[in-house]
Amino acid sequence: MGNAFCLFCGCIGQANVGIVEKWGRFDKLAQPGFSFFNPFAGECIAGILSTRISSLDVKIETKTKDNVFVQMICSIQYRVIKENADDAFYELQNPKEQIQAYVFDVVRAQVPRMTLDELFEQKGDVAKAVLEELEKVMGEYGYNIEHILMVDIIPDPSVRRAMNEINAAQRMQLASVYKGEAEKVLQIKRAEADAESKYLGGVGVARQRQAITDGLRENILNFSHKIEGTSAKEVMDLIMITQYFDTIKDLGNSSKNTTVFLPHGPGHVRDISDQIRNGLMEAESARVNDI
Repeated sequence: MGNAFCLFCGCIGQANVGIVEKWGRFDKLAQPGFSFFNPFAGECIAGILSTRISSLDVKIETKTKDNVFVQMICSIQYRVIKENADDAFYELQNPKEQIQAYVFDVVRAQVPRMTLDELFEQKGDVAKAVLEELEKVMGEYGYNIEHILMVDIIPDPSVRRAMNEINAAQRMQLASVYKGEAEKVLQIKRAEADAESKYLGGVGVARQRQAITDGLRENILNFSHKIEGTSAKEVMDLIMITQYFDTIKDLGNSSKNTTVFLPHGPGHVRDISDQIRNGLMEAESARVNDI
């Protein structure tokens, strides 16, 4: 419901306060509701003030410590103090201009002390400084400052582009670091897998050779027992000749083998066996000398 008046009475709406004058001088405050006035005694309503919260957006252009021009949008939320409504009505003709002037003064005193990065990080400190100054000044005029918000900080477009490029470069650098770490881990895992594979392959070869050795030992013993007059050396030579011809056969049957030149003949088998036997004996002799 709005405000309604006639000659002898009036109705003040909710969240409003009336200024009552008597013979042109402030007399009292009219609270929301129905009120009587005596025009013959010089009483009248001089004006109505709203006690609702009002909002004022102020755009300030200033320069930071590192010589970057920025635009700041400050939102001030204020209201008339009901008990001091007469001060708000008579002391200030245009409260918005007064608030805006003080915001300009405080912001332009605070921001030049900060770099652009510090301004983004400490914009709450700037808002606090503006709030303290406005509360001290506007309280004397019957106004209460409810909240102050630094809504936006807008640097020069060229500065924003440069900041975006710096941010993109930092992110690319970080991505390269992560990629390098990932490749490092991958190479380590590959090396570990290769080492494990070689270890298992070595274990398999050792077991294979152990099985071959056990089989040869068993064959030699069986052959010596079944055929009288044969020595273990003769049986070993016979087995090596058999394996030698099996190897030649496998080389000939495989289509993937390249050309291999070997000294071929029955006599060379004996040479090979002598070389193996001499190598084993030298190894055993070296082991004994080390002990």
